[in-house]
Amino acid sequence: MILMGLELHHEPVMMPECMRALNVVPGGRYIDGTLGEGGHSKTILQAADPGGQVMGLDADAEAISVATDRLADFGGAFRAVNVNFRDVRATALQYDFVPVHGVLFDLGVSSLQLDRESRGFSFRRADPLDMRFSFDQQITASGIINGYAESELADIIFHLGEDRAARRIAREIVRNRPIVTSLDLADLIERVNPRRGKKTHPATRTFQAIRIAVNDELSALETALEQAVSLLGHGGRLAVISYHSLEDRIVKNFIRKQASDCICPPGTPVCRCDHLATVKVITRRPLVPTDSEIDSNPRARSAKLRVAERI
Repeated sequence: MILMGLELHHEPVMMPECMRALNVVPGGRYIDGTLGEGGHSKTILQAADPGGQVMGLDADAEAISVATDRLADFGGAFRAVNVNFRDVRATALQYDFVPVHGVLFDLGVSSLQLDRESRGFSFRRADPLDMRFSFDQQITASGIINGYAESELADIIFHLGEDRAARRIAREIVRNRPIVTSLDLADLIERVNPRRGKKTHPATRTFQAIRIAVNDELSALETALEQAVSLLGHGGRLAVISYHSLEDRIVKNFIRKQASDCICPPGTPVCRCDHLATVKVITRRPLVPTDSEIDSNPRARSAKLRVAERI
């Protein structure tokens, strides 16, 4: 967002809670696995001064450019790398950035992508149906919407969007192909599934589902969580902000598993898994935004923050 020559950046979600969750210390080394505009990284760098360092990762080259410019004053204390967070371990090893004091993942679509890019993430503009975090990816939203069979579309919308109207939406998508823009898709969904007093737009869940499918987000999250824990030093913190139940379930189950000394199936008389806990749970229940934050930033309304500490 630019106003009278001054570039303004969106306030990162749950910043005070993230800082407490990561337990940022001067001289600490941190990984921001979902860099976006660099808001979280900036605050971490300020709190970790003197001597603190942050490595920011993002699959979106535009985000890397914006954050690099924004954090230029921090010099060598900040490094931005244009990779998906599913490659966090290989990237940290490549730059000898291990062990770390904390890793932060702020999942979902960034404000930069929603507000400044024309890739079809938002259903409020007539943008091309793209939805890729990185242009290196082959599959696009248009490829799914205009190319997949009706049953495949319905499964994606139901399982990844948790939308009960999935079959009706998929049927109408196929009947109205080709669908060119994100606004065309949103209008079609609203006709099929009217708002009728709902707070959220009827297209929200379908857009979520298509975006997740395009970017293989759930698989990337599972991979990134495993790698992140392996990078933490003793007492290092993993903090993850999720925005829908699919993400939150993965994070919750991952932390629960990593915090257990035995993961054998229930009823197993003798432990045979040899699993040892690697973390302890810091947040038994997820932290959520304050009412004042939700009022000032409606996008934060569904955010949940879970935290674990390396042992």
